[in-house]
Amino acid sequence: MEHFRLIFLSSFLYVILLVGVFASEDVSWETYWQSALPKTPIPQAVQELLHPENWPGTEGKSTYTGISKDALNINTIQSGSAFTTAGPESYAKAATGKIPVEQGVTTFFFEKDLHLGKKMTLHFPKTTNNAKLLPLRVAKSLPFSSSKLPEILNRFSLKPESAEAEIVKQTIEECEEPSIEGENKYCATSLESLVDFSVSKLGKYAEVFSTKVDVENKQEYRIARRVEKIGERSVVCHKQKYVYAVFYCHEIRSTRAYKVSLVGADGTKAEAVAVCHSDTRKWNIKLLAFQLLKIKPGTVPVCHFLPSGNLLWVPN
Repeated sequence: MEHFRLIFLSSFLYVILLVGVFASEDVSWETYWQSALPKTPIPQAVQELLHPENWPGTEGKSTYTGISKDALNINTIQSGSAFTTAGPESYAKAATGKIPVEQGVTTFFFEKDLHLGKKMTLHFPKTTNNAKLLPLRVAKSLPFSSSKLPEILNRFSLKPESAEAEIVKQTIEECEEPSIEGENKYCATSLESLVDFSVSKLGKYAEVFSTKVDVENKQEYRIARRVEKIGERSVVCHKQKYVYAVFYCHEIRSTRAYKVSLVGADGTKAEAVAVCHSDTRKWNIKLLAFQLLKIKPGTVPVCHFLPSGNLLWVPN
């Protein structure tokens, strides 16, 4: 009996120690990442979102470094992406015309299309949303709820009737929307919360992927070299338009993720991440994907590429 008490006590102390490490506001982002994901290198897509001045152990800590009104510019929407917004409106409630589609671009496709030699006209514009991820200690000091909207607008000097204020309001409301059936969702407002949600769903041995392109121009691409299946469980995090980096993360059941090597008509290359949804029975029949592909919900998997700046997490 005493032996079991010692085991329990040791385990309890270990958990307390981990909580203490993760709750500390003096931990650098490298330390935090390595503690949470010990075998996962920090991907370039995440490093680009970090502003060193925000983090412990650096000079010139600025409470609001990384906040940028440029992130609210309407031009930061990535045309041609499968979902210009990532909330439930995009997946299960979208009606005809709710999601604009770039003419001539393959927005949705079939899983059977993922084979060598397949050609698609694609556009992977790099995001102009340069808002950075905030550390938890800063994010906690900032309100993020519809009930606090006047305070948020005032804090960032946004006029209530402005287009920027409407974008802030819309992003918060999408984050507060209840999950659709089969979806676990969470809006991450800091690096720690981004990591924690993904680890909570997939475990600490996970890998992070994002779409990488050489050029931004729309062109015909051919699937070349390989189509690699990278997971049947995944968490996808879509960067939202906000004054600092906010990610709409969700785990949707019945999905398969692929890494696809592409070569453009001009010879440039792209490593794109594709997600295929195999269970669409509960999706709104008016969703744009069904109309473009001329199929009905629950018939065949619906696939799309992730735009640059989105993150896909899969178990390693």
